[in-house]
Amino acid sequence: MRRRRKTFSILNGLEALAYASILSEGVTGGSLAAFIGGAGDLGTSMTSIGIGSRPEQTLTITGAGQISLADIVKEPGMAIDQMGMNFQNNLLPMAFAAFTTSVGFSVGRKLLRKPLSSVTRNIIHPVLGKGVRM
Repeated sequence: MRRRRKTFSILNGLEALAYASILSEGVTGGSLAAFIGGAGDLGTSMTSIGIGSRPEQTLTITGAGQISLADIVKEPGMAIDQMGMNFQNNLLPMAFAAFTTSVGFSVGRKLLRKPLSSVTRNIIHPVLGKGVRM
């Protein structure tokens, strides 16, 4: 039985990175880098309003605009709840962005087939080897 050589496609990697970025923006509220290296600032704060024997207290959530891995480790329940709300609120924009990304990469590959083949043949293969392609 003959096995095919495994290759890495640079364009497929870029397309996957674009999808990951769309999901990250929609679910966590920031870029992939901000998700991985962001500050763990998710929490709550108590605010008292009013003067007298019974001031009104309000509980506010802080740091919910950008969820990071540190937030998930620090406050997993709050972070998952916020990510779920973000997902529901951004579902249609994320779906539209994913659709346009898919169409864009598909059309781009077809329109640029010859130039991409030339780059792969004359630059990528001599420099990075046959296991990498555009």
